[in-house]
Amino acid sequence: MEDNNNVTRKYHQKGTNGFRTDRVVVRNFESADYPDVERIFIDGLMEMVPDTAFRGLKRHPESLLLYAAMTIVCFIATKSLLLTCLVPLAVLCARYYYSRRVVLGYLERAKLTDMGDIEGHYMKTPDSCLWVAVLEGSVVGVVAARALRGEAGTVELHRMSVDRPCRHRGVGFALGRKVLQFAADRGYLSVVLGTTAYSPAAHRLYQTLGFRCVGVTKGYATPGVSRSVLEQLFYRVSHHHYRMDMTVHKTNTHSQH
Repeated sequence: MEDNNNVTRKYHQKGTNGFRTDRVVVRNFESADYPDVERIFIDGLMEMVPDTAFRGLKRHPESLLLYAAMTIVCFIATKSLLLTCLVPLAVLCARYYYSRRVVLGYLERAKLTDMGDIEGHYMKTPDSCLWVAVLEGSVVGVVAARALRGEAGTVELHRMSVDRPCRHRGVGFALGRKVLQFAADRGYLSVVLGTTAYSPAAHRLYQTLGFRCVGVTKGYATPGVSRSVLEQLFYRVSHHHYRMDMTVHKTNTHSQH
């Protein structure tokens, strides 16, 4: 039996979600959880730096073509193989620098808003909440939900992050299910989320929960980005938009029972 404050999920076997057998407890945020929540949130954000700078580069052929053109121009202008070989290295360094700069700017913005006052932003109104996932006595994950401004009947899954050592153990799945339960209990019509994650596992998780990708924004302007010429040149991400129709979710849930 589930209640609104505490959800315990035990995965008895490896099923379609691919998670290991573990017990995950999802409960409302408490003030004592703040250091763990802050750590998990910051660690998750900082993982985006190498993902965006290096692993995500292959997802942006337009950037690869531009950097290739820069390399060719350098060779034509200098006739130096050494200088030409340094161009790709300089590009990667610039991508890392600007990715880190953008992520740190986003982090500071978050600290000045909801993540700096979790109680005030999430725990004092009926249309928002933040939960933590507890595994083996430790807080290992976090997720939030909030009513989406300007779109009645819609709630946003927000701030999901899981400790790296505890991934693939059902934590993210349990957190996502908690948000869907929150939406169903309050009669929301849909749940949305946005992500710039490049990890295939993150997208598989959303799809397993029942979300479908409804659009991709190329060259997404991350909040806090100055959009200077250099940032546009060396920092580029795609923003995936996911949506869940709660009517479909309820139908699927009933059919499983």
